[in-house]
Amino acid sequence: MSTPSRKRLMRDFKRLQQDPPAGISGAPQDNNIMLWNAVIFGPDDTPWDGGTFKLSLQFSEDYPNKPPTVRFVSRMFHPNIYADGSICLDILQNQWSPIYDVAAILTSIQSLLCDPNPNSPANSEAARMYSESKREYNRRVRDVVEQSWTAD
Repeated sequence: MSTPSRKRLMRDFKRLQQDPPAGISGAPQDNNIMLWNAVIFGPDDTPWDGGTFKLSLQFSEDYPNKPPTVRFVSRMFHPNIYADGSICLDILQNQWSPIYDVAAILTSIQSLLCDPNPNSPANSEAARMYSESKREYNRRVRDVVEQSWTAD
């Protein structure tokens, strides 16, 4: 069955394979174009450097008119990521636009890692630490990075 959203997801996937943004990979799960696994590598020269963070993306038949549900599968410590892994990011909520494709979504999440918005906290402890004690915050991030190598 080929619906507009599935055709669009195939196009997104092709584009992601042919021209992958740095530090990002993603692909549909076997036999299900509506459910993707993705990996974001922590950007170089940041506390996230060296981390490999797994995400899941769940698309609906309304894509690209509605954003996918994106969440981190890896444990995260970040002002804009909830304990369940869901992400507080404007383009995944009220700033969504059909021009965003999977690569754009993942790139935005990757840049959010280094550039959090402590004024819209999903994790108030991380937001407070980011604002008040950058050193302690970076230490916690390093812990998460190290866990990302061993966790499934």
